Amino acid sequence: MLFGSKKKQSPKAKAGAADTLICKQTKITGDINFTGVLYIDGHVKGNIISDEVDNSLLTIGNNGFVEGEIQVPHIVILGRVSGDVHALEHVELMSEARVEGNVYYKLIEMAMGAEVNGQMLHRTEKQKLISHQKEIHPKDKNQKMGSTNESADVEKMGADNIEDDLNE
Repeated sequence: MLFGSKKKQSPKAKAGAADTLICKQTKITGDINFTGVLYIDGHVKGNIISDEVDNSLLTIGNNGFVEGEIQVPHIVILGRVSGDVHALEHVELMSEARVEGNVYYKLIEMAMGAEVNGQMLHRTEKQKLISHQKEIHPKDKNQKMGSTNESADVEKMGADNIEDDLNE
C-alpha cells in the first residue's frame, strides 16, 4: 500500500451503517438534502436530493414510502415511490419495489416482482462534440452539425442563382 493514498469508499461498503435513518413511525413533509447514506423506512412527502455527486446512497426500506422526486447517485428501493427516480449511477429495484413514475438510470438491477408504472429511461453521459461542431437541439432537426442558418441561406441563394442562369 502506498503512503498517502486514499481509496474512495463505495456506498455499498458502508451500506450497513446509515448516517441518517427515518424510522417506520416517522413522517416528514419537505425536501431532504443529504450526503452519505440515508435509510428511509417511514413516509417522506418531498424531494430527496444528494449533495454528494459520487458516493451517496439512498435505501427505501420495505415500509418506506416517498412522494416526490429522487436525485441520488446510488438507490436501493424495497418500498414504494410516487415520483420520478433519477439514479445518477446505479439503481436496484428489489422484488417488493413499487415505483409510480419514471426511472432514469445509468445501471439498473431489477428483481422479479418489482413494479415500475412509468418509463424506464437509460441515461448516458452527454457525448462531447469536436470544438468546431455545434450541438444540435431537437427543434433544429433540419440543421446539419457545424452549419448555421446563414450558411444554409447562402447555399439556397447559390442554388437560386444557378437556376436563374439555366433559365436564361
